[in-house]
Amino acid sequence: MSSTMAPVITVDGPGGSGKGTVTQMLAKRLGWHLLDSGALYRLTALAAMRQGVALDDEAGLVKVAASLDVAFEPTGPGEPVRVILSGEDVTAEVRTEATGDNASRVAVIQPVRDALLQRQRDFRQSPGLVADGRDMGTVVFPDAPVKIFLTASAEERARRRYSQLKDAGVDVNIDMLLEEIRVRDERDMNRSAAPLKPADDAQVIDSTGLSIEEVLDRCMAAAGQA
Repeated sequence: MSSTMAPVITVDGPGGSGKGTVTQMLAKRLGWHLLDSGALYRLTALAAMRQGVALDDEAGLVKVAASLDVAFEPTGPGEPVRVILSGEDVTAEVRTEATGDNASRVAVIQPVRDALLQRQRDFRQSPGLVADGRDMGTVVFPDAPVKIFLTASAEERARRRYSQLKDAGVDVNIDMLLEEIRVRDERDMNRSAAPLKPADDAQVIDSTGLSIEEVLDRCMAAAGQA
């Protein structure tokens, strides 16, 4: 099967909906490739710094983005996806505040965004791909045979984030988290470029009150159509 014909399952949705965990479990269960699209701008910034490419060098950044040597490996439940850049595990480094700041500078450059769009599509390889993001089903893989939009109430997502941060020893206020989530949802759903919304043919799964196993079962049922 050619890469362009390999099946794709897209899993879009807001942060805290559980899609990061579910996509890892889904890819592992199916034996398919995994794409964590949200990490690509961070990886572009990290790779550029390592290669000595300045963050205002548009042509250099486009070259870095187009040729990213990256793989995503599923891990255990509750663990972040393992990120491999040029054969090196950069899971921790890609999530640092400094990398995030650099990624925000890279993400505003349209030619870099264009290059990363193609790079995301290049992940479409046999036997199949599970793609995690916010516009996978609407922009990146509009022809995917199975599209899932995973959501949860803002209150549920705030509670999950609160538990994660408390477990990590971070002092946090759940009301502030809830407000941040609502503001981010409003911004993401109303942005002009690739707003956060289900594709017209997506299956919407509300994970509020469901265990991760129950959500996975529903996604596996949908995957049977790929």
